[in-house]
Amino acid sequence: MQNGGGSSSSNNGGGEERVPLSEVVADCVKRWFHDTLKEAKGGDINMQVLVSQMYSSGYGVPQDLQKGKLWMTRASRTRSSVWRVSGKRPGYNASDSDSDSDELMGSTS
Repeated sequence: MQNGGGSSSSNNGGGEERVPLSEVVADCVKRWFHDTLKEAKGGDINMQVLVSQMYSSGYGVPQDLQKGKLWMTRASRTRSSVWRVSGKRPGYNASDSDSDSDELMGSTS
């Protein structure tokens, strides 16, 4: 006996409204921001940098340069090299730009 209702998945998508891909992506980006913010508040330096980049560029959240700078300042308390990626797009990892990390390590007293 087959159910004529729409509760089972169907191959032809009959009766199901399609959501534009741009809306799906925008929703994912917003959720990514909120997940990242939670980790950043928990003290994860890489996530603090990412939140800063997201605020600074308006990626997944309304652009707020002041909040972006605040999060980068927080991350820099532990790793000053994060400032090198402050102007980069979200996802550019601070460790990706540590090309002169040997120089930084050598100058540590």
